[in-house]
Amino acid sequence: MNLSKFSDFGLRVKVQLLQKGKDQKWLEEAVAEKTGLFVDGGYMYKILTGKRKAPKIVAAICEILNIEE
Repeated sequence: MNLSKFSDFGLRVKVQLLQKGKDQKWLEEAVAEKTGLFVDGGYMYKILTGKRKAPKIVAAICEILNIEE
């Protein structure tokens, strides 16, 4: 995995997932359940690399992982 592609936010998300022993798929499912919005691996990748702005999804990620935007 090439972490240099991720934004600062994306790196914080990845670190939190590792610390919690969870994977990105778990996060995608948790975000989809919390927001009712469609979230898959490709969409999450775009958010974590900063190529896509999705305020509702980012807010849900922050809440789920207890991190700041």
